[in-house]
Amino acid sequence: MNAHGGADTALPNGDLAAYEVLPEAVLVIDADQRIAFCNTRAGFLLGLAPDATGKRLVDVLTILDDTGTDVARCLPPASAVIDRLAERLLKVRLPDGRLRPVTVAGARLPNGGTVVTFRNAGRQQRLDAARSDLIATVSHEIRSPLTSVKGFTRTMLAKWDRFSDEQKQQMLATINADADRVTRLLTELLDVARIDAGRVQLHRVLLDAVAAVERVVEKAAHDDDARPITIQSSGRPTLFVDPDKLEQVLINLVENALRYAPQSPVRIEIIDRGDSVEIAVHDRGPGVPPDQQRQIFAKFSRGRDTRRTGTGLGLYITKGLVEAHGGRVWVDSEPGDGATFRVALPKRAPEAAMGAGGDHG
Repeated sequence: MNAHGGADTALPNGDLAAYEVLPEAVLVIDADQRIAFCNTRAGFLLGLAPDATGKRLVDVLTILDDTGTDVARCLPPASAVIDRLAERLLKVRLPDGRLRPVTVAGARLPNGGTVVTFRNAGRQQRLDAARSDLIATVSHEIRSPLTSVKGFTRTMLAKWDRFSDEQKQQMLATINADADRVTRLLTELLDVARIDAGRVQLHRVLLDAVAAVERVVEKAAHDDDARPITIQSSGRPTLFVDPDKLEQVLINLVENALRYAPQSPVRIEIIDRGDSVEIAVHDRGPGVPPDQQRQIFAKFSRGRDTRRTGTGLGLYITKGLVEAHGGRVWVDSEPGDGATFRVALPKRAPEAAMGAGGDHG
């Protein structure tokens, strides 16, 4: 849609041209509530047709508030003593019937008209929703272990002499486990902040991929939910990665397989792809539906089972850490036929890597 201007906008042509470079949609409404000018962005954001200029605003655009009132019909008349229209969150009805959230603001013009700006508020609404999710999730995940810690410590302080050594040991072990849970949550939140800010620091070294996987499997074998985890590899490819970050990625993927496929054995396959190494974690659980395979790596996603507890940050962090290495992560799955989470990380030849040392990304 090309920008169109009417004959009397009360604005110099230079000002109208300046509106074209703004990221907001801009409408200039004359004293008769007709569109005297609209920039190109207005066509994309508001769905205005190219011939909207010269038509009455209420005939071409529906702007709704929270009560469903069309505020386009409630603009102050030219005689009103109002210099500015306060910024408001409203919704614009698009030609296909969809409602698009927009932030609307305006200012009066000397001739009694109004210049109105529209900014897409969808992203801000998503950020607000994500922030609310974060607060709710963190509150729940912290409150639960802290309630447990508080309860056990209060009981032990009040009745210390009544408990046997074994009972004391059990309660202290529970307190320790709950403290670890809070620590993991705080670590996850710090990781998310670093990933969002693009400040993931990497200390890369040459690493035996098989040995790295074996260490993670050995740790998983000590968990209460220990199940057979097999490793398959045709060789021992090396990676140039941050060992701690790689371990965090692998632990996330293994724990994810154990959590969502509780009756399934887990198999980890290591594949040398020439310029990269692919690590695949297979399970035989319920799988991931196709419509969830993209969003499963988003913040707070619990994709396969929303009834599961947890922050929903593990796969988001995994994706961020893998991409910080220049790699990628994805999932192959058919519902009812298990899931395979794959990580591809760049491989550096030993001769090239030895002189480079660790890096700080």
